[in-house]
This record gives sequence, structure tokens and C-alpha cells, in this order.
Amino acid sequence: MEIGQKVRVRRLRDRVSQEVIKKLGAVGIVRQFKVVDGKGVGMLVQFDDKYSTWFFEDELEQYD
Repeated sequence: MEIGQKVRVRRLRDRVSQEVIKKLGAVGIVRQFKVVDGKGVGMLVQFDDKYSTWFFEDELEQYD
């Protein structure tokens, strides 16, 4: 995945807030990356409503 790419939230790994649960299946744009605890990559995704939050890579899928 790349910065600026469209992605869909396909699953949620952890317990999250209701606001994040509402984003399951939603499409957003990857805005930033960061290394998460040395094991994986986190991605900051921004949605059309300007809400943004971090997801693990395996929670997202490419959206065409």
C-alpha cells in the first residue's frame, strides 16, 4: 500500500470505539505510515468525513 491509495476497512483487530466500528467497510485514503512496536506497519486512513485513525495493514484492503 502507498500513501494516497484508496483502501477499504475489512476487519478490526482490537476492541475499538463505536466511531471506528462504523468505519468497517468504509473507504478512505492512506495518509501516513508508522512502524508499530517493531512488528508491523500502521496506516493513518482519512475518510470522506475528514475523520482519520490508525489501522494495521491486515485490517485494510486495496480499493480500486
